[in-house]
Amino acid sequence: MFSVGTIPGGTPQSPEPGAASASFPSLAPVSGRGEAEEEEDNEQEPAEIYLCALWTSGYLGIAYYDTSDSTIHFMPDAPDHESLKLLQRVLDEINPRSVVTSAKQDENMTRFLGKLASQEHREPKRPEIVFLPSVDFGLEISKQRLLAGNYSFIPDSMTTTEKILFLSSIIPFDCLLTVRALGGLLKFLGRRRIGVELEDYNVSVPILGFKKFVLTHLVSIDQDTYSVLQIFKSESHPSVYKVASGLKEGLSLFGILNRCHCKWGQKLLRLWFTRPTHDLGELNSRLDVIQFFLLPQNLDMAQMLHRLLGHIKNVPTVYSALGLRDACRSLPQSIQLFQDIAQEFSDDLHHIASLIGKVVDFEGSLAENRFTVLPNIDPEIDEKKRRLMGLPSFLTEVARKELENLDSRIPSCSVIYIPLIGFLLCIPRLPFMVEASDFEIEGLDFMFLSEEKLHYRSARTKELDALLGDLHCDIRDQETLLMYQLQCQVLARAAVLTRVLDLASRLDVLLALASAARDYGYSRPRYSPQLLGVRILNGRHPLMELCARTFVPNSAECGRDKGRIKVITGPNSSGKSIYLKQVGLITFMALVGSFVPAEEAEIGAVDAIFTRIHSCESISLGLSTFMIDLNQVAKAVNNATKQSLVLIDEFGKGTNTVDGLALLAAVLRHWLALGPMCPHIFVATNFLSLVQLQLLPQGPLVQYLGLAKGFRAGSREIDDTLSPCISFKTMETCEDGDDLVFFYQVCEGIANASHASYTAAQAGLPGNLIARGKEVSDLIRSGKPIKPVKELLKEKQMENCQTLVDKFLKLDLEDPNLDLDIFMSQEVLPAATGIL
Repeated sequence: MFSVGTIPGGTPQSPEPGAASASFPSLAPVSGRGEAEEEEDNEQEPAEIYLCALWTSGYLGIAYYDTSDSTIHFMPDAPDHESLKLLQRVLDEINPRSVVTSAKQDENMTRFLGKLASQEHREPKRPEIVFLPSVDFGLEISKQRLLAGNYSFIPDSMTTTEKILFLSSIIPFDCLLTVRALGGLLKFLGRRRIGVELEDYNVSVPILGFKKFVLTHLVSIDQDTYSVLQIFKSESHPSVYKVASGLKEGLSLFGILNRCHCKWGQKLLRLWFTRPTHDLGELNSRLDVIQFFLLPQNLDMAQMLHRLLGHIKNVPTVYSALGLRDACRSLPQSIQLFQDIAQEFSDDLHHIASLIGKVVDFEGSLAENRFTVLPNIDPEIDEKKRRLMGLPSFLTEVARKELENLDSRIPSCSVIYIPLIGFLLCIPRLPFMVEASDFEIEGLDFMFLSEEKLHYRSARTKELDALLGDLHCDIRDQETLLMYQLQCQVLARAAVLTRVLDLASRLDVLLALASAARDYGYSRPRYSPQLLGVRILNGRHPLMELCARTFVPNSAECGRDKGRIKVITGPNSSGKSIYLKQVGLITFMALVGSFVPAEEAEIGAVDAIFTRIHSCESISLGLSTFMIDLNQVAKAVNNATKQSLVLIDEFGKGTNTVDGLALLAAVLRHWLALGPMCPHIFVATNFLSLVQLQLLPQGPLVQYLGLAKGFRAGSREIDDTLSPCISFKTMETCEDGDDLVFFYQVCEGIANASHASYTAAQAGLPGNLIARGKEVSDLIRSGKPIKPVKELLKEKQMENCQTLVDKFLKLDLEDPNLDLDIFMSQEVLPAATGIL
């Protein structure tokens, strides 16, 4: 803002655009904003995670720093095998930018990090491996580093002893590896100065809290499964101006369920999706809230709470949080989330709201795009603002007096104020002022020329500088100091704000899931730890039902007396792949605490979901399509347990038919040999020979308890007359003349044909090719030799004869330039060869 003074006959002048402009961070006020601003809020720089890990004597200690909330997360010492599967699982979940460890490491850890560093095509990116001297991970020095840290959530009034007791209640100092990992992480953060690279060296890396990171009860799902089930699907931004800002969510399960109104809720929903769990207490607590908001009488309350959550910004807006607290106090306290919000949104929150409301001038902050304070907070600031506001009329009077002392040829002048420069006398450039020497005026110091205006310092402007000083900058400096003091007051209660943020985001996610369940007709799943498998009644594919005009529900059940392996056959395009994905998605939704698209769903103790449905091909991987398929199946074979769900679609089609069929049969027989330890498997295939050639055990379905004939402990034998856990299903169809009608309904049985010819006709292949294909297929199936089609040869001969006749008829025998020898050699002989 610039203060300008003029006299009659002159025009207000302003300095060059952008002169001395500045902005300061401000607390986010409650305000309605447009979609563009909301989108900009969501397009911030992605969070970066820095992880420190130590592995010794079969135990793993992990700690990591998350820049999104300036929080350190730690995992108490946990047993981990020499293959470091637990560490790999953590890396897959949090995708750190850097992995910090000791330069003196066990051989297993060294080998693991070597493999990690060699994964050039790791998605989303390969982490940086950082080795620090082993002395930086010493136990005592790590404890000292933790206790000496400058944490904003610990009041300055605490004594050293009180600080030790406080941190001991948060950090498990009895977990020695975790303490060493925390110490090494703090050393790394201090050396790299994460987030404060441009600040003074006495400014430390911000740490706003310590949180426990637990993997217990989590369900293992790899990136291939997330991709093929379309749980997440990233697409390039359609706007050419926002391509560089990253990717947007496409048609995916996360996309249709993400109805969160604040970005912290969106972040938590994504976290839940990446950490499905079989913790029944946690899952049922989520479902209780969703079920409450689905009651018709609670719809208005749900909409009101969601509106309040829309005002939760980067710094949780405490006014909205107080509204959430008051609303939740009127809701049933038997639901834990409502009780937590009602109790933990304490008077400290009201104190913060009151403090911010008394200090921050929200309207002024928005208008000036910087932090400003209300009147009557600081008398000195009020006085300087009064002087600044009165400058225009005062400077007009100063300009009038200056004009009286100027050359009579100068028609007008003005006195302006420019921050960081001060007060200047401004006069228009006259015609005789051509050279720089012409700008000199006695008693005035020439400063610069801008937009045909000459700017000078005079005795009066120098006096104004000495009298008033740089008001604009002084005000900003003092308000910035007040802002810092206010931030210190707020951060002293950071624990309250962090808890508010956690509970508000949880409420936002559950309201979003309730909204989706209401609109899409989802039902509440049940959990049965005793049930090894899943039972789904009239389930639907959550994405396909939104894209298709009609959708046929299907049931699915495995475990108990229904068998553990389902082999599904049927024609192409009959819905086998959709059925497999539907089972996987309903199971996944239940494991994140969401209602599911089914009339009923009962989910057992599922510990992992493996898939081989679609090959994620990439030239950069250097692997063939079939090799990628094999890797996916190998991952299931090597890691699936009796509580795992395995979905396999068309495995073996990427290689020779016989080899592919043999591999599929071998994999299924391997699982059958496990007896009661066999995973729950759904297999869709067009290999009808799997049954026709009796490559799988035949006989009635019986539940296998390890006592069936032919099974011995420690052996891989299977009784071919009693199949312990396999059943066959097919997609129901009906032939209507030459047409094939799909019912998209799963039923008991085995398909008798793949009906590939019908699918080929639907794709638009010529009828004669389809007929020839059917003929060859029948010959192969009956073991007869395949001979060329005579009709095709005769048709080609007739075309060649007609071509030769046409050329003779066009021949001009009276043409003197006609050379019959050339005509015969170039035209007749080739055509005759084709005829013969």
